[in-house]
Amino acid sequence: MALFVAEYGPHEAETIVFLHGGGGAGWMWQPQVDALSADYHLLVPDLPEQGRSTDAGPFSMASAAEQIAQLIAERAGGAPVHLVGLSEGAQVVVQMLASYPDLAATAIVSSALVRPLPGAGAMSSAAMLRWSYRLSIAPLRNADWWIRLNMRSAVGVPDEFFPQFRESFRTLSENGWIDLMTANQKFRLPAGLDRVSARVLTVCGAGEYQAMKLSARDIASAIPGARAREVRHAKKLSLAQQHNWNMTAPALFTQMVRAWVSGRELPSELAEIG
Repeated sequence: MALFVAEYGPHEAETIVFLHGGGGAGWMWQPQVDALSADYHLLVPDLPEQGRSTDAGPFSMASAAEQIAQLIAERAGGAPVHLVGLSEGAQVVVQMLASYPDLAATAIVSSALVRPLPGAGAMSSAAMLRWSYRLSIAPLRNADWWIRLNMRSAVGVPDEFFPQFRESFRTLSENGWIDLMTANQKFRLPAGLDRVSARVLTVCGAGEYQAMKLSARDIASAIPGARAREVRHAKKLSLAQQHNWNMTAPALFTQMVRAWVSGRELPSELAEIG
């Protein structure tokens, strides 16, 4: 298959599939790989048109869901499968749950947008996205200062991941950018979530946009038995850092994954959405 996939851990163990946020790649899950690979079989793909899966596009939620389902069929070996998605990867998880309602045993959906962001409409057209790419990405793909500024302020990725972030920034194509952003902004609750058999947890940062909190509630309401929680971090984090919290609060994120996959009590930092 055209998707690049990194694989870790014992093949006979339960499988966790990690789906990264838009514009990134599987490297975003390194803290979880380090913490979980001794106990679980991990599949960490680069999503279509991103990272080392640039030839697997064009990106769409339906196509990405289909390719990940194929990956699971080929590599999970019949063991229970657990889906973990962040941001655009979380949207893919939602699409997978709707398209393949019996595929997963559990799923964690972190910050999956299914509502429009206020003021985002004008910026979501293909023409505006093409303009933004040509202005802010293409001419600056070799400017480390600009890449580092975006990494810190726009997406809240820690400095230690700068080499990986820089590579993802440099390899993202114009069409890839348009496809990713269009799919992200236009994604809404898909039909079929009422048939999902998995235990599903939807989460978002307590300081994220209201549209993100409402999206978490919407998804949980559409799936039988699903739970919606917001993450209340002990230390102050920016909105971007709360969004990509698997890297900015990796121990807590990993604790949540272990708890949800095994059916244990969730960390106290995950509270009812206020």
